[in-house]
Amino acid sequence: MTDTVLITGATSGIGAEFARQFAERGCRLVLVARSVVPLEETAAALRARWGVDVETIAADLLDDDGLGRVLARLRAAEPGSGAGAPAGEGGARAAVTVLVNNAGYGLVRPFADNTLDDEIRHLRIHVEVPLSLAHAALQSMRSRRAGTIINVASVAGFTPRGTYGAAKAAMISFSRWANLAYGAEGIRVTAVCPGFVHTDFHQRMGADKGSVPGFLWLDAGRVVREALRDTAAGKAVSVPSRRYKALSALARVAPPSVVARLAARGR
Repeated sequence: MTDTVLITGATSGIGAEFARQFAERGCRLVLVARSVVPLEETAAALRARWGVDVETIAADLLDDDGLGRVLARLRAAEPGSGAGAPAGEGGARAAVTVLVNNAGYGLVRPFADNTLDDEIRHLRIHVEVPLSLAHAALQSMRSRRAGTIINVASVAGFTPRGTYGAAKAAMISFSRWANLAYGAEGIRVTAVCPGFVHTDFHQRMGADKGSVPGFLWLDAGRVVREALRDTAAGKAVSVPSRRYKALSALARVAPPSVVARLAARGR
């Protein structure tokens, strides 16, 4: 059966790379992003290059209506119900078999310097939203006894790095547990933990990329290839590249003050 893959934050960075690599495999795609124009441009490019079916859902996941429409899509179909009609055109839609929780952003200032509203919204996009989507996806995945959930986390989740690191640590812990809990039902759950990646993530948050040594930067294509390989192998946590595997292991034993300085601007 051809997979139907729903990807949040699908128009740039790691999300867009997941879309490209799944399209290359011939999968049907459901792309979710806030901005309509980049979303439709991304969808058109994937259809033209790979000839795959692509649905689009323009939705702000921090808005109740936007999140509700994505949740409804995850609950929209049963196995074998159709080939994935474009969103909004009606008709049967194929059940989502792979969920990629990728949407998110960072905050440059420390916790106490942000407004509480900014911090709550930041927590929601990195924890509440992916848990909500995973919960919806699991309902149909469990009935089919098959499915995949990929949560894009971060090596920051292994470090003392403010509320971003705390949110990513929560998703790593959840993924580890869920992969064990639902693995017997044919469902794989993997937390992907990249370090610094050549995307627009740091520009959007206003971080200084120049302070990061060149050898620490990874290509998004490599991150996604390793993530998909580790997910297929049933791993609960994927840390792309040997250098970040070593650094994440070091973070568990090094003094917290040292780790915090090194992790100050990571993804």
